[in-house]
Amino acid sequence: MHKHRRSSFPLAILVVELLFPAWYLAGWAQSQAGVGQPLFRIADRQLSSPPTVISYGDMRFTDPKERQATNPIVRRWLVSRVAEEKPDVLLLGGDVPLRGGVANDYAVFDSETEPWRATHIFLSPALGNHELYGETQQQCVNDQQPCLENWWHAFPKLRGRRWYSAQIGSRMFVLNLDSNSSLLPGSEQAEWINEQLASLPPSVRFVFFNLHHPPVADLIPEISVNPARPNEVALAEFLRTASRGKGVRFIVVAAHIHNYERFQRDGIVYLVSGGGGAKPGVVRRGPDDFYQDSSFPNYHYVKFVLRENQIEAEMIRLSDPAATAAHWEIKDRFQVK
Repeated sequence: MHKHRRSSFPLAILVVELLFPAWYLAGWAQSQAGVGQPLFRIADRQLSSPPTVISYGDMRFTDPKERQATNPIVRRWLVSRVAEEKPDVLLLGGDVPLRGGVANDYAVFDSETEPWRATHIFLSPALGNHELYGETQQQCVNDQQPCLENWWHAFPKLRGRRWYSAQIGSRMFVLNLDSNSSLLPGSEQAEWINEQLASLPPSVRFVFFNLHHPPVADLIPEISVNPARPNEVALAEFLRTASRGKGVRFIVVAAHIHNYERFQRDGIVYLVSGGGGAKPGVVRRGPDDFYQDSSFPNYHYVKFVLRENQIEAEMIRLSDPAATAAHWEIKDRFQVK
């Protein structure tokens, strides 16, 4: 599923790079990926100065008449704000549609995110659990193909893949994972991650892991358990030593929990960024969560800016979702050096 034959036509690649911008070239470069190589590539010269990545998840695009599971006004405000930021790459952390088995939810996604296409933002989405929900939560449990077909129709360059990677310039790399599939040692996806990290170009300094279910998270009071599942905990255990000797820093961005959280373990930054519009979720913040602000709800996105040999990050929050117009505030700042 992840093996591709390398191109033998470097001149053709050069011509395409000269004629098309990054958002188009990345789609063309899909067929050039080999074992351990990224599916998409964006050259340094095609990035902004400084290069910028934005991440957030849990939008739940659907009919705007639905106002319990998701907030359509907030959803559109976030889309508009991200478009104004004009990031080079937008990491979508899953639960993009409310129900992946309902084609109209993707039609709403397509309609509401037109500002992203107008500014040619490169989208890098990860599969969430709602991508595999139909009219009912159980509809795609036994047969995921109808839901996946809707996903691949919305993101045709990903057809046949549930996980993939992208190289963003010479210094940043993104692994988009599927936390609905196994991340346990020996699994197909775990072996693929190992291949990707083993093949990192020596110039890469920061690796983003974009997935839906979080490997590290605060307690959720209503269920009184930690939502970090064994599947994602296995990923965290693998990453604990995976960067040794590579000269890289890992940034793991997840969603699923409709709030914002920030942790650092074993030199790795773990974020929960699930403030994309879905019904807000309360968390019980532990002492190892670097974000201790009591503000609620936390509709937000996270902005990463690459400067020299460090990433400067900000959590930008919608200050009042009940207001008549969107107002934004920076509620968290951190650096990854």
